[in-house]
Amino acid sequence: MEELLASNFIHDIIDSDLAEGRAKEIHTRFPPEPNGYLHIGSAKAIWINYGTAQKYGGLFNLRFDDTNPTKEDDEYVQAIQEDLHWLGCDPNGGIYYGSDYFDKCYEYAVKLIKDGKAYVCDLDAEAMREYRGTLTEPGKPSPYRDRSVEENLNLFQRMKDGEFPDGYCTLRAKIDMASPNMNLRDPAIYRINHCNHHRQGDKWCIYPLYDFAHPIQDALEGITHSLCSIEFENHRPLYDWVINNIGFEKKPHQWEFARLNVTNTVMSKRYLRELVETGIVDGWDDPRMPTLCGLRRRGYTPSSIIEFVKLAGVSKTYSLVDIALLEHCIRDELNRTAPRRIVVTDPVKLIVDNYPEDKTEIFEASNNPNDESAGTRQLIFSKELWIDRADFLEEKVPKYHRLYPGNEVRLMSAYIVKCTGCDKDENGNIVAVHCEADLETGGCNPADGRKIKGTIHWLSDKKSVDADIMMFDRLFTMEDMNNMPEGTSYGDYLNRDSAKKLENCKVEASLKDAAPGDRFQFVRNGYFAKDTKYPNTFNYIVGLKDSFKK
Repeated sequence: MEELLASNFIHDIIDSDLAEGRAKEIHTRFPPEPNGYLHIGSAKAIWINYGTAQKYGGLFNLRFDDTNPTKEDDEYVQAIQEDLHWLGCDPNGGIYYGSDYFDKCYEYAVKLIKDGKAYVCDLDAEAMREYRGTLTEPGKPSPYRDRSVEENLNLFQRMKDGEFPDGYCTLRAKIDMASPNMNLRDPAIYRINHCNHHRQGDKWCIYPLYDFAHPIQDALEGITHSLCSIEFENHRPLYDWVINNIGFEKKPHQWEFARLNVTNTVMSKRYLRELVETGIVDGWDDPRMPTLCGLRRRGYTPSSIIEFVKLAGVSKTYSLVDIALLEHCIRDELNRTAPRRIVVTDPVKLIVDNYPEDKTEIFEASNNPNDESAGTRQLIFSKELWIDRADFLEEKVPKYHRLYPGNEVRLMSAYIVKCTGCDKDENGNIVAVHCEADLETGGCNPADGRKIKGTIHWLSDKKSVDADIMMFDRLFTMEDMNNMPEGTSYGDYLNRDSAKKLENCKVEASLKDAAPGDRFQFVRNGYFAKDTKYPNTFNYIVGLKDSFKK
């Protein structure tokens, strides 16, 4: 995976650490919380951590941050592992769970209490916020801050034994209520939660908070560089405080990078879950979702996603990446690799009046003009064909080079035909277009040298089958969903017309046997993938035109 190896500021830090002896080997991790599905932003974090370990010949762990059992589920655990495997980023350092370290976290919490560096606080959440102060005013010490070590040990044991209800008290680190960093103003490190854990069952009713558990987990696993997104930058002093005050000999260090923000896209797991639970989308794997399973179902490839996050770059500065870059990456790949097939999305009959009723003919069509090794396929030609309704007009309009009475077009890979008229039903709807073929032009140019400006695709009514096509647009109408005007919400920018189903389209018969996930270029229409959930349905991946400028 050579594309993972480009240098960035994180690698510059690691180069310095190795050169100056602060590190001898590199060990990274990806720590998702199993309360939802991974999205395109997760792919960046995976790529940075996995790619860094790969570059330096180190280890890469997958560790599930399952310290908050309220919304965690084994469904998400399995999905996350599947996504990493699909991306080609299997953890060579092992798979771990934050809950594996609950006993050690409890042991270290007791140590902090004994050292006078943690205390049980009875303030409720609202009072704790009041005592915490503001960005411009220091906090006030909790009235419970000076409890004795013995009292704190007794209360913490009773918390563990389930004596108190949820929210009754917390264990807080005793640091500095006047610190300019709000995260150091005696943060809570344990809370009571009488909730069944997806792996631990009912063993625990107290759970460590992320800022306390995460550095412990990193240290116990031997992580050298804890690489995370920029919103954790202000949490780094607390990360270091936990490591130093517990007394780990090998100290991991946290480094932050800017998270991936993409136009017309929401990354909030909470809101993505809301879209699923309210039925606005067809599950976490809806092809409009930015989830990896949604992108996979839509037809995106692992290599296109890795290329996208690589081109988006690694920095510490906020940026908004145009989703057109992601579309460019998959389009560029599929232009080289996808087999071509003909699909008529809005079919109308084309009758070749001078072609024999009982005759069929075979024409060869390229499977991929960019890949000679892909070979050719056979198209069956007959008197009655299907063409797209948009390829016929009753009257000529400027720059329209398709069918209208008196005009000639090339039927792709077959004959040149001249339009002679159309049939309509009693409501004036066109039900058939008529033409005559120049039967000397089958797969070749006319002998008289006349120029034919238009080429349209077609299918024989004898050798085509029906299929449904799902067309997709942006799920959100606003470019920067992180910058919504005050008083608005995600729902105000939801594109209610982002999915459209085209039923009973005519497709090449071979597509009936396509495997779920197979990708194709539908000639003149774009790139599509066979749906993995609904049979005989193809999902729109991306159009043919590349408007992205690198």
